[in-house]
Amino acid sequence: MTTRSAGRVVGSWHAAWLRFEGRWSWYRRYWRSNLYSSGLQPLLFLAAMGLGFGSQVSAGPATGGVSYLQYIAPTLLVATAMQNAVGESTYPVLSGFKWQKDYLAVTATPVTPGQVLGGHLLWVSVRLLLSSVVYALVALLFGAWINAGAAAVVPIGVFTGLACAAPVTALAATTYDQGSRFNAVFRFVVMPMTLFAGTFFPITQIPVALRWLAWISPLWHGNELARGVTLGGLGPWAALGHLAFLAAVLAVGAVLAHKYFYRRLVI
Repeated sequence: MTTRSAGRVVGSWHAAWLRFEGRWSWYRRYWRSNLYSSGLQPLLFLAAMGLGFGSQVSAGPATGGVSYLQYIAPTLLVATAMQNAVGESTYPVLSGFKWQKDYLAVTATPVTPGQVLGGHLLWVSVRLLLSSVVYALVALLFGAWINAGAAAVVPIGVFTGLACAAPVTALAATTYDQGSRFNAVFRFVVMPMTLFAGTFFPITQIPVALRWLAWISPLWHGNELARGVTLGGLGPWAALGHLAFLAAVLAVGAVLAHKYFYRRLVI
């Protein structure tokens, strides 16, 4: 597919990559400002919870018979990817519409709103991939991985992050104020999801009446997949169910974001 304007032709994927290139050019200069949130923070949390607090937790049925460090290492990667994906899809997206207005500038060229959205999701994917790989390699030095299944945790984290990024991007595309909605997202969605979606303890510890809140969260499905490939115990049908849920959330979020990007950028 191509976009035609003023006699120029821009391929859909090429246009998305151009948006990604713009973000990458910025990131190469300012990556140090994101070093703590994307790299050091989850590793410090892994050390504190896995080695510090985890030293007081005995390996048993609740942890799958492994140390607490090995129990939370895969889910911390997924939870961090989710948090970074939401962060990249809130204020940066609103800024593209309202403050920096680079979305308006870009769509004045042959690049379409859909291609701007594609470039954003592509950037989020690569951003999550880089931070997840760094986390996985450093966690290896902690002894956090027990088998080669850890390599699959990285794409699971990226996929889970995208499933969260797409609907939040759609929300950002409908936001016109200074982002008060985002405070509610972080306070009432991201933090509870991080704490109660199986990242630190099995959701069987949650009262049955509230357990459905974990089931409908993308993070729980990502956590189950991540633990399944590292600790085992996840059947193929269950894995397909988790993947299907994440794919459905991603698809619905992407469709809504596509709709709202066009509504806001096409005059």
